[in-house]
Amino acid sequence: MFKTPEGKEIFVVDGHTHFWDGSPENQRNIHGKQFVECFYAYHTALSPKEQLWEKSKFEKYSADDLYRDLFIDGPDDVAIVQSTYLKDFYKNGFNTIERNAEVAKRYPERFIVNGSFDPRDGEKALEYIHFMKETYDIKGVKMYTAEWNGASKGWKLNDPDAYKCFELCEKLGIKNIHVHKGPTILPLNKDAFDVHDVDYAATDFQNLNWIVEHCGLPRLDDFCWIAVQETNVYGGLAVALPFIHSRPRYFAEVISELLFWAGPDKILFGSDYAIWTPRWLIEKFWAFELPDDIKQERGVDLTPEIKEKILGLNAARLYDIDIEAKKAALISSPFSVAAE
Repeated sequence: MFKTPEGKEIFVVDGHTHFWDGSPENQRNIHGKQFVECFYAYHTALSPKEQLWEKSKFEKYSADDLYRDLFIDGPDDVAIVQSTYLKDFYKNGFNTIERNAEVAKRYPERFIVNGSFDPRDGEKALEYIHFMKETYDIKGVKMYTAEWNGASKGWKLNDPDAYKCFELCEKLGIKNIHVHKGPTILPLNKDAFDVHDVDYAATDFQNLNWIVEHCGLPRLDDFCWIAVQETNVYGGLAVALPFIHSRPRYFAEVISELLFWAGPDKILFGSDYAIWTPRWLIEKFWAFELPDDIKQERGVDLTPEIKEKILGLNAARLYDIDIEAKKAALISSPFSVAAE
């Protein structure tokens, strides 16, 4: 729970976290090394100096590190842990649902585990969606449209095979589709993260929620023009939020554009752990004020009520989290009390 300087308790849902293994032992080839080193470059470039990690820990951290950074030292109440497989780069996958489900089982009440699938796998993808729902009762998935799969170096949300998968997701009640549409990561192709396919999928699948992680950066304008039209398109702040430290004016431009076009009910907090830890992000976000000229030009403001929506209320609505019931469950959690 995050307590504001004024003493108000804010319920926090961290919408974009990972429990990855990018260690040299798990790297299948040079591309596995490139991928995690690109993540680490974002970490070192955008983090406060006192928040920097040693590279070896960044490549592979423990379940205890994860729990402590999010819930004990960090103010998260619930974290959505996203799955990203990258089997072409990592022997056991980078961040699989099996690995994520293990840590969620270890720390009850704290995690929502999302799955992932690759439509290019055809019928096997459909079978795997059934497996994830039956085994883990997932409510969401993470889509990585630039992921390599053999000779293929990307796919689109409106590909015919993808539509078959989304039809099944809708049928099974897997309603939250998180899509990486942000900066590229070496060696993936930047164009494969283009946002234009979101427009097709969101229109054709009105009963699914399309959470565009990283709010389309560096394609913010394109994303905003889609989000203002599609009622089921949301913007995730992971990657955008760390600029609050390194380039606060740029962050002000980004968040004000999102507020103007998408509105305060369609923006979700995400720390992108372990690239960044949530405490410093949330503290800086709560203290942040939009410059007067930006407020006047766009006619928006970042009020405490809007910040509270972004930090947890919006994601809680999408994932049907009863906040008062969850608070009670967390208070009675023996492990949580013992750890703290």
